Amino acid sequence: MTDPKPAFSLKTLTGETFSLPGPGPALVVFVKEDCETCNLAAPVVQAFHRAYGTAMAVVMPAQSGDGNLVLRDRHGLTLPILDDSDCRTSFDWDIEIVPSVFWIDAKGAVLSHFEGFVREEWQGLNDQLAASLGLPAAQVDWGGLAPWRPGCGSKHLYPEYFDKLAAERGGGQLKARRIEIAVADDVSEFMFDQGFSDGLPLVPPTPERVLRMMQGTRRAPQDLVAIVAPNMGEATVEKVAINAVMAGCKPEYMPVIIAALEAVCTDAFNVHGVTATTMGAAPVIVVNGPVRERIGMNKGLGALGSGNRANATIGRAIRLIVGNVGGGKPGGVERSTLGNPMKYTMCFAENEERSPWPPLHVERGFRKEDSVVTVFAMTGGPVHIVDQESRAPDQVAGSIGLGLEGVFLPKLRNLPVDALLVVCPEHIDTLMSEGPYSKERLRARIQEVTRRPLREMVADPVSGAGIPLAIAEKMGPERLSALAPKFAGGEYIHIVVAGSDAGKFSSAFHGWATGEIGSQSVSRRIDSD
Repeated sequence: MTDPKPAFSLKTLTGETFSLPGPGPALVVFVKEDCETCNLAAPVVQAFHRAYGTAMAVVMPAQSGDGNLVLRDRHGLTLPILDDSDCRTSFDWDIEIVPSVFWIDAKGAVLSHFEGFVREEWQGLNDQLAASLGLPAAQVDWGGLAPWRPGCGSKHLYPEYFDKLAAERGGGQLKARRIEIAVADDVSEFMFDQGFSDGLPLVPPTPERVLRMMQGTRRAPQDLVAIVAPNMGEATVEKVAINAVMAGCKPEYMPVIIAALEAVCTDAFNVHGVTATTMGAAPVIVVNGPVRERIGMNKGLGALGSGNRANATIGRAIRLIVGNVGGGKPGGVERSTLGNPMKYTMCFAENEERSPWPPLHVERGFRKEDSVVTVFAMTGGPVHIVDQESRAPDQVAGSIGLGLEGVFLPKLRNLPVDALLVVCPEHIDTLMSEGPYSKERLRARIQEVTRRPLREMVADPVSGAGIPLAIAEKMGPERLSALAPKFAGGEYIHIVVAGSDAGKFSSAFHGWATGEIGSQSVSRRIDSD
């Protein structure tokens, strides 16, 4: 005996109401009209009704709407057929297969349950009912029936039913304010008008979609993921899921989004400053580890561009959360002079399999088998570094260094500013053509080829940027002859590998202010077990 099944009240085809539990025991058989096995079982259920209907209720909740009438007329059924065309009772009873048979006692507890059609099970039930009720067994031509037939999937499991029912029954999980939209309103236009969008169309975050999105994480709907600046909005799992739906994500992306949001909302990353600066900074998200393959991220051909759902929507979800939960909206706290396309999205996976170096997350202290997200605050890029001619390792490394001259401005040197260098596979092949060429050596080569005399940094008629003339005059010739590299140290040059095997085009992202006065890159392990 099991716990009582949920109570229900359903209309019969003739308009009466049948409620369970009732005054006595009941035989409840869930069916649908287009199921062959249900049609095989229907005459048997009718025989049970004739034999036992005076001592117990024999009813058939049917899921097929108008098809319920067809089922009745096809088999000449006189037993009560209950209208479960909305499948709510099937959902509440957790029906998986029809026909699904329940012998229920007067308190609603299940005495016997089975699914499909196994002749011996139906015969055994017939014997049990006869013995329990003290009535002659139902007369059924058992020999004329198939010994076994599989059932069909319950109709409530169809997506168009299940998601809606899950939203209704699981609505208590959702605490965010619901917005009612008039029937005549265009939902997409409404979301634009309300300022929810980044300028591109959004997927409406219906309760069904939000609940389905939350299935991508083990965390509870009201768990707090992060406090999002500048408005210090509380980003619960539910609110993350709402924005992930609007961004076009799949549920399996949720662990990556959550980890990225946790990283972005640290004091070290400083999303308030990243959002507010007129320089136009935006998060750039790099994903490492097994999750890349699990959710189908792009690490190869076109990794920094369009065409991959995970790459495009994970980054977009983070930007929507910063705007919709944190209040970082263009024209408000968002004060970027020009903005940049990365403010829509920028997320990609490192091509670890094509790299001869330890991947980014291993460099940052994680295990290779960990899935990790790393966020950088970048103001420019990706900017191509084109070298199709160099054949020697130091040559292509030198070209990469020269390609980084444009960070902030070629005239500016010794910058304590991050750069994210994305080296393409063909350039990797050239770097490794004469033996191992480490990241440390590449960083040193970049610093070497970008060394310039300080005098080239002095403001002049060509450019007023750099060392003010008054200060330069006090420095003297010897000091002005000292060489300064592009970056204040190799630690500011972050290196990953991505892209396809064809094309000698690496790329670089230019950083914003780095360190305590600006933003520091942050890594977070992705909880995707």
